[in-house]
Amino acid sequence: MLSLPSYHAMAAMAVTVAMFVAFARGRLSVEIVSLMTIAVIAVGLYFFPLEGTRPTDGFALAFGGFGHYALITICALMIMGRGLVVTGALDPAARLLEQVFRFNLQVGLLVSLLIALFLSMAVNDTPVLVLLLPIFVALAAKGAMPASKTLIPLNAAVLIGGMATTIGTSTNILVTSIAMDLGLPEMGVFHFTPIVLIAALIAIPYLWLVMPRLLGDNSIEPDATRRMFHTRLRVGVDSVLSGSDLSAVKSKLPGNITFHNAPSGTLQPQQRLHISGTHEALEEATRVLKGELAPSWVLDRIRRTSRAEGKDIVAVEMTVTADSRLITRTLPSSGIADLYSVAVLGIHRPQRFGPGEKDQYSEGGDLRIREGDVLLVMGLEEDLQNFARNDSLLMLEGARELPRRSKAVLAGAIMGVAIALASIGIPWPGAQGIFMLKLPIAISALMGAIAMFVTGCVKFDRVGRALSAKVIVLVAASIAIGRIILESGAAAWLGETLSLGLAFLPPALVLAAIMVFVTLLTNFASNATAATVGTPIAISIATQLGLPPEPLVLAVLFGCNLCYATPIAYQTNMLIMAEGSYEFSDYIRTGVPLVALMVTTLSILLVIFYGLG
Repeated sequence: MLSLPSYHAMAAMAVTVAMFVAFARGRLSVEIVSLMTIAVIAVGLYFFPLEGTRPTDGFALAFGGFGHYALITICALMIMGRGLVVTGALDPAARLLEQVFRFNLQVGLLVSLLIALFLSMAVNDTPVLVLLLPIFVALAAKGAMPASKTLIPLNAAVLIGGMATTIGTSTNILVTSIAMDLGLPEMGVFHFTPIVLIAALIAIPYLWLVMPRLLGDNSIEPDATRRMFHTRLRVGVDSVLSGSDLSAVKSKLPGNITFHNAPSGTLQPQQRLHISGTHEALEEATRVLKGELAPSWVLDRIRRTSRAEGKDIVAVEMTVTADSRLITRTLPSSGIADLYSVAVLGIHRPQRFGPGEKDQYSEGGDLRIREGDVLLVMGLEEDLQNFARNDSLLMLEGARELPRRSKAVLAGAIMGVAIALASIGIPWPGAQGIFMLKLPIAISALMGAIAMFVTGCVKFDRVGRALSAKVIVLVAASIAIGRIILESGAAAWLGETLSLGLAFLPPALVLAAIMVFVTLLTNFASNATAATVGTPIAISIATQLGLPPEPLVLAVLFGCNLCYATPIAYQTNMLIMAEGSYEFSDYIRTGVPLVALMVTTLSILLVIFYGLG
């Protein structure tokens, strides 16, 4: 007869359910709920300590998440991802995928999902997502699908791929290792791959066609980033425009680049073209066309000073106030470059450009600056502040560092080595010869983050931009919940309860019930807890019901990977939370149907493959 759970177990389950309800309702921020959860555990264990522990031992359990290797890993991965972004290391890959997305958004998303799925079969899923995450954030900035519509599907594809092999995730290795310790034969790398691939064929249409429609555009950028800046594009000697017809190169440019009073015929070096577009579109146009938006001498001066002083080049928007000396002047007559060593890349006018005012343009065709115009200015931070102060300009929020492209190869190499150390390993001499030594992802990621700092790919004083406070406290709270669920006996009691209720169910429902149980543990505690608790229970249930243990162990393994329904279920879920501006409800809305689909499909496939019908 099943006994009642201990008071600590009941309290642990109550705290877990309360945290989930608070997250799902969304009335309090994720940070507040996470900190309250940690506080409740700490205070509760201080006044009512676990059996055999001191009151102060509860502090280590409640606050241990802030020093846990999982949190260190996630922060290190965020820093490495930041290094790839600020150096532009992934721009070539982003441009390649951008071409696919430009051909067709749906085809681009499908190709991306398949790439993520097959990569994560051979490489641990966390490095795969870390590699792809900045690419899709960059794609969203360039007009592809919003990051909030692609990152959750992409993460799900990575997790499904990681489920397909014994080396796909560390959880798979843990489950198969525990099963071997309990007497099951060793499973090969691709032992259950056919089962997962068939399930993936059913899941991919949901990830591709349904999941993006369930997600809103959370990552809409503020109005400032959508300002249309008018500028003069200078045709350089080595520009693709030189000696070409404008109509021949328009197709290579972003869709939101507009040519005004476009000249006809062959373009000549040093010719200036009036164009307009967003900041990102103008950058892309200068890269593709090899043109310049400001005099080359001032751009060269800015780059030389940046390299010599080790300072970042920043692009910022400034509003012209009523006291500015620039009013009625044009950029060529303003002397800005000479006085301040900054380059004005374009001008945004809140009112529509047109022939409304006769004095709007100079005789040379340059726009006259007036109050309220927004200038897009590039330079070193001190020079920009000096320009704004002396010419009565108001610097707007949202200054953006330009990529340090000189370190792009270095940042890419650091990321590549970190991923290789965690997934493939390095040759290492041993007693029986050379073997491949793999490092835990926590160690390789931390080494990579340190290398990013040492080489200057990421500035230490800017590291706050790479980290998300919401993710940090959420990880800490989820680790505390996982430990209290395990150490209070709540997980063991739930397992015993499950085994009593399965005696009269057909094999497919037994497998589904085990998978759902482990999935619940995974989504509310941790993969390690689910694997540690679920594997012995599955083998025990198999013995009691006279079923082969292997399919039940696989049900545990699959359940451990069905961590789509909450952000606290797995570290990759948390990695995408900040980049996609996701709420807890986004994971529930998209993840619960996927969990139901996968549980149903995998249970039926296990019955078929093992002849349990």
